[in-house]
Amino acid sequence: MPSAPESPEGGEEDILHYEEMEGGPVSPVDLSELLKEGTKESHDRAENTQFVKDFLKGRIKKELFKLATVALHFTYSALEEEMDRNKENPVFAPLYFPAELHRREALAKDLKYFYGEDWKEKIQCSEATQQYVDRIHHVGQHEPELLVAHAYTRYMGDLSGGQVLKKVAQRALKLPSTEEGIQFYVFDNISNAQQFKQLYRARMNALDFDKDTKERIVEEANKAFRFNMQVFEELDKIGRSLAEEAQDGGFPVHDGKGDIRKCPYYADKLGTAGPGCPFHAAVGLARQPLVQLVLAACVAVVAGAAAWYML
Repeated sequence: MPSAPESPEGGEEDILHYEEMEGGPVSPVDLSELLKEGTKESHDRAENTQFVKDFLKGRIKKELFKLATVALHFTYSALEEEMDRNKENPVFAPLYFPAELHRREALAKDLKYFYGEDWKEKIQCSEATQQYVDRIHHVGQHEPELLVAHAYTRYMGDLSGGQVLKKVAQRALKLPSTEEGIQFYVFDNISNAQQFKQLYRARMNALDFDKDTKERIVEEANKAFRFNMQVFEELDKIGRSLAEEAQDGGFPVHDGKGDIRKCPYYADKLGTAGPGCPFHAAVGLARQPLVQLVLAACVAVVAGAAAWYML
């Protein structure tokens, strides 16, 4: 299973990098080369978003990973719907590889694993993802030649750096070795990813596009990167609002910050029976004079014992 190559600076894996073509020189007018060079800046910005950097370092909360999977589900559903619509259109047909590339079924398996049998009733499309989806539908229905940019940006990334994210997620989230929850990254019908990517780029370069159309495709690819970055930024914002998850799948505990109603133990203001948030209960108890006196005495005893031990 291929991994993403290192960035030119030799730092973290370049998760969205698309390897250069092998087996001969690449023409500067080839669409694959124009895309690689024309999206380099967007690519660098995307891989340096906080969400991606945290993901690569294994700092990914399970709830956030689930939401990212939801975003991918809506994105690929739109993309593959438009690809199906244009599967016989000469401006896209050579790039139609449903058996090898389509991700909808894989994402459905992942969502079923995370959310259960009724996963369709439990998910919704976020604002940033909806904007991405709307653009894909517009392109597929009105400018199908630009669909090449969206397909290239997503699938080539999935076959390259996506394989790095697969390993990181499996390890960080302690997912099963049977690859449940990460089926999105598993391409059962591609035996050699590098060879397939070479075939894909060759097919793309053979498309009969003039210079103006190629430039529009590069521009659209940059838009695709921006849409992805907006989704990353949205996820990062959500991630900052999530309470730290307890170990071994336990409930998260309210840390005294943000909206107290998000604490799973909070009940009083929700109209249910039971104690309030344990964090605030502990803080309130600690403010009692008698408790403070007892705590101070305990600290003094501990400090004295420590000083004696150090002599």
